[in-house]
Amino acid sequence: MYYVSKTMEIAGCHRLNLSYESKCKNLHGHNWIITVYCKAKKLNQDGMVFDFKHAKEKIHGFLDHGNFNELLPFNPTAENIARWVTEQIPECYKAKVQESEGNIAVYVAEKGGK
Repeated sequence: MYYVSKTMEIAGCHRLNLSYESKCKNLHGHNWIITVYCKAKKLNQDGMVFDFKHAKEKIHGFLDHGNFNELLPFNPTAENIARWVTEQIPECYKAKVQESEGNIAVYVAEKGGK
């Protein structure tokens, strides 16, 4: 099995729809650190698990400098964003989303790895 990862820094804002009072209900921004983990049993015709630029285009290109509430069809918690990231890339089996120092969410998908 081959394993690769791609880490990106993404500037973006969000506000959370929560069942309790929190400052996070207000629009605020983060410099997100998102790591995409991919795997494959066999390399593609180019000798790669996948091209890192595809992760940058699909994730960074879509989210960077955006309002996540407008871009994503769910409450944009770090946990939900981590799940969404794994759904964007077929080879992705895990995503780590850091929204600030010390606040990290990881999602591991059941699928991934051709």
